[in-house]
Amino acid sequence: MKRRRPRPRSDRRPGRRPDRRPRPTRAIPTDQGVATRSQRGAFVESWWAERWVAALERLITPLRLARGRTYARAGQVLSIQEDTGTVLAQVQGSRRTPYRVTIGLAPLPDAAWERVFAELSRRPDLAASLLAGEMPRDIDDVFAQARAALFPTAPDHLRLHCNCPDKVTVCKHIAATCYLIGEQLDEDPFLLFRLRGRNQDEVLEGLRRSVGGGPATAAPEGGPEPAPLDAATPLDTGDFWSASAPPPRIDLPSERPDLSLLRRLGPFGALDDDLVARLGPAYRAVAALAEAAFEAADAEPAGEDDGPGMA
Repeated sequence: MKRRRPRPRSDRRPGRRPDRRPRPTRAIPTDQGVATRSQRGAFVESWWAERWVAALERLITPLRLARGRTYARAGQVLSIQEDTGTVLAQVQGSRRTPYRVTIGLAPLPDAAWERVFAELSRRPDLAASLLAGEMPRDIDDVFAQARAALFPTAPDHLRLHCNCPDKVTVCKHIAATCYLIGEQLDEDPFLLFRLRGRNQDEVLEGLRRSVGGGPATAAPEGGPEPAPLDAATPLDTGDFWSASAPPPRIDLPSERPDLSLLRRLGPFGALDDDLVARLGPAYRAVAALAEAAFEAADAEPAGEDDGPGMA
């Protein structure tokens, strides 16, 4: 009787199934992507863009964010543009055809916006910052008082879609686009308002309406007509140019200057590059010098013999 040859022993451990998970694929390199300002360290600069990234870090897994950050810095995002309250992007992945990404935020209802405007009318300092095109630091408190949120605080605030085959809710292509949105927020803080359903003109009009109490030119029906201007009490012009109290101290913002106006102006025909690239460094240098001058003035106490004629 012939003895059977022993079968070769498998290197696998008994009872261990083979790993059939799909191996991660590599993106096709490209030199046509959107260049990012940051290649290491913090991705954004302004506090509101940092707040956007912090919100993403609470809502998206760290692994996806890390891979998305790598994608963004490698230039895998081929294009990004805003379209009626959403951001559309094309991201080069492992397939020849780029993936299409759509990112938006849940728009706030009209009633919520009216509550926001009402709260802002009680904070003229914040309303003035918005009217000047700046993002005030206490904007979160205003939205919280209005029972609303400007930055995303829950997963259902985000509207995310990518046509890649990845089964997760937030893929690396979406994460890469979110980082580029952070860079755009650096230059244009009103992008966040547009994603929430109000463009800059609508926000400013709502502010003017709330602060001014609405138009008051028409007299109530059946009421007295408003007095003509020349019948009003004449102004005392003797001390028109004098101040009744010392002017308040001016607090300079610690962030870099807002360059959104330059970006909205678009390309200038006499320059090969855009206005932000040409004038942005000058804006930042002037802001730094002004802040240094104010800090020096605060640090140097005024002498008793200082008069208006002394330097």
